[in-house]
Amino acid sequence: MNAPPNPANTPTVLDFADNRLLASLFGEHDRHLARIEQQLGVQVSTRGNRVAITGPQDARDAARAVLTGLYSRLEHGALIEMGDVEGAIRMARGRMAEAANASPNTSSPNNSSPNNSSDVSQQEFNQTGGEMQAVGKSVVTQAVPSTRAAREAAERAAERAAANTESRLPEGAIRTKKRIILPRSPTQARYIAELLRHELVFGLGPAGTGKTYMAVAVAVQMLLDGRVDRIILSRPAVEAGERLGFLPGDMREKIDPYLRPLYDALYDMLPPDRVEKGLASGEIEVAPLAFMRGRTLANAYVILDEAQNTSPVQMKMLLTRLGENSRLAVTGDLSQVDLPLGVPSGLRDALDILEGIEGISFVRFSDQDVVRHPLVTKVVRAYAQREQDLGLARPDAAGRRGR
Repeated sequence: MNAPPNPANTPTVLDFADNRLLASLFGEHDRHLARIEQQLGVQVSTRGNRVAITGPQDARDAARAVLTGLYSRLEHGALIEMGDVEGAIRMARGRMAEAANASPNTSSPNNSSPNNSSDVSQQEFNQTGGEMQAVGKSVVTQAVPSTRAAREAAERAAERAAANTESRLPEGAIRTKKRIILPRSPTQARYIAELLRHELVFGLGPAGTGKTYMAVAVAVQMLLDGRVDRIILSRPAVEAGERLGFLPGDMREKIDPYLRPLYDALYDMLPPDRVEKGLASGEIEVAPLAFMRGRTLANAYVILDEAQNTSPVQMKMLLTRLGENSRLAVTGDLSQVDLPLGVPSGLRDALDILEGIEGISFVRFSDQDVVRHPLVTKVVRAYAQREQDLGLARPDAAGRRGR
């Protein structure tokens, strides 16, 4: 008697319509496919515009979601880097976890995708023409365009997408003048949704989770769409025990080093001439927190970065500056407070006072949401473990000291 077929040996096959985009999708030397195999525990085989994924059902579904999602980005003109691949994997894992929690006794459904997909036997896949190496090695047996050709195809797709205002972007996507920005973790996706929905949002968590970058992206999108008239980016100007008066140069030269990360985010999303024009006209303002006192910030998207280094008085001052049709995003990491010993953090104080008020949203990131170099995640976890071992007082996951 023949043994029943093993579902894990039945590959999920995807057919992609435009093989000019596949060089970018697969990555140089198929390194994107290799990362998907490594992280999701699947085997990926390719021939021309056809991809076969072998492995457990839930892992195959996750790999399919990653590949179809990345392909959709390429169709809309985005370029794919390793960070995008890792972000897509992180998002797929998050959806797998949610599905498992919602239906622990059922396997994840075989959802439809923008491309044709089906579960076929490996023999059927091999019989589609040509020779193919064993499953588990990501091999392209049909010539695909070079990276340069793929980039040119992506640029043409971007031009078509920009010309077609009805072009549908992937869920959670933010379009700016220079790039399409998508969330790289489930928490980032929820954070973007909250930034679009609420007028006051607190983004809390460790470095490298995209708290400030995503807030700037939403602000830029709203400015380009005409939903606000200006963007105001601010940071506390005194950090790590340094005082502005002892720094060389005029006031702008003194404060620019503190505000450089905000400039970097702007230049990453807008052409340099647009940023310079905006800074000159006041459409875009980057200033230390102290410059906000006495102002009414109307028709503006305001972002306060490094909010853990504000005092309670400064935080209250900013929160009461909001005027008509304004939004405020407050970001910070309570594990990196640079205030002098004994000075309370305005961010922690605000959390204790404001949490639970309707209309104010709090989004908390963890070390699992770090999207920088993989070593950053390990560093964050190592420091957290060190503090735990030493019994140091540390803010809990809600951003407050345990109580």
